Amino acid sequence: MMGNPFEAIFNHFKVKLDVEDKAPLHVIEVGDCWTYVGILEEFIRYEEIGLNTSTDDEIIEMLNDAIKLCESQVKRLSTFLRNEGIPLPDVTSAKPKSNPNEVPLGVKLTDDEISNGVAFKMVNLMQLCGKGQADAIRADVAMMWLEFFSEIVTFGSTLKTLMRKRGWLKVPPYYYPPGIPIR
Repeated sequence: MMGNPFEAIFNHFKVKLDVEDKAPLHVIEVGDCWTYVGILEEFIRYEEIGLNTSTDDEIIEMLNDAIKLCESQVKRLSTFLRNEGIPLPDVTSAKPKSNPNEVPLGVKLTDDEISNGVAFKMVNLMQLCGKGQADAIRADVAMMWLEFFSEIVTFGSTLKTLMRKRGWLKVPPYYYPPGIPIR
């Protein structure tokens, strides 16, 4: 049975504005949040590696934007978890800054590899947001996942434009059903 979208929105805000005590997080909500913080932190390390290997101004700007996005989400989610009494995951420490021109070519990521790595990680973050929202019982948790998802989609559209412009967008082969003339 298909629900009424206006009723769903009304019920969401009714729960959101309810003054009763919030239920404690359930174990899956905790696991989703905890995992997401850890993955975001590891993603920041990847972006730092990209900054240490690229000299391209557009890639550097994109990586700095990605770091700002991830750090913002880490900060909000870490504060939320601490307020709920949940310990944060152990994460690797930040990468020191280095001169991209001194990184050996066999070790250095290409700008194509960096942008596709960021795109792949953004897709994984979107999937985790979708899972987190599907698992959420509390309205505040569901809204947090929706905010994170919308921020990633916004960033991803800018990244896709850059990748398309540079010819780095990986497109699977086109499908032509049998019997259809190929152009």
